[in-house]
Amino acid sequence: MFVTPAYAQDAVGAPGGMADVFVQLMPILLLVLIFWLLIFRPQQKRLKAQQAMLAAIRRGDTVVTTGGLVGKVTKAV
Repeated sequence: MFVTPAYAQDAVGAPGGMADVFVQLMPILLLVLIFWLLIFRPQQKRLKAQQAMLAAIRRGDTVVTTGGLVGKVTKAV
């Protein structure tokens, strides 16, 4: 008598099982995918480009640091 029909219907429902777990995890997995695509993937591309640039440095190359200093490579390790 004091129980609302919506609450009463919820109590009678069958257990969801794996479908409920999947539905609950889907937004989290979607956020992780978006986070990976927007942050980690571009960062990995920049890191590969930087490593390739450092590997290509040879003696006598002119370089400019992020601070604006211009220099000439005398020894590449």
